Amino acid sequence: MKPRYLYAWFVLLVVAIINGGLRDLTYGKHVPELLAHQISCVTGIALFAAVISQFVRRWPPASAREAWFIGALWMALTVAFEFLFFHYVAGHSWEVLLANYDMAGGRLWPLILLWVLVALYVFFRLFNKRAEI
Repeated sequence: MKPRYLYAWFVLLVVAIINGGLRDLTYGKHVPELLAHQISCVTGIALFAAVISQFVRRWPPASAREAWFIGALWMALTVAFEFLFFHYVAGHSWEVLLANYDMAGGRLWPLILLWVLVALYVFFRLFNKRAEI
């Protein structure tokens, strides 16, 4: 895998931090926490789409298989960062972190992870009509 895809994940991390900061500094103060979380997930998916599509245009994966591999790596890095940083640095309990996966309770975090997994492949396919499945 090329180092530029690791760089891309760091860009996504910065975008996620900015998205969370905007939530906390703006609408998060005026709506219930769950709604703020849901709005933030939707805006996060949209922002990730904008960033990932630009990376695919500039540095397309060599194959669909590489796109899937990179997406899986990005998802693994995201989960690792979430649990390691937010538990050991931010001090959140494991229960609080795991609660973000409760889609039945309205939490949409798993959709972010799913998008991180599939987005590179989706844009690879959109921009490369002859790409193999």
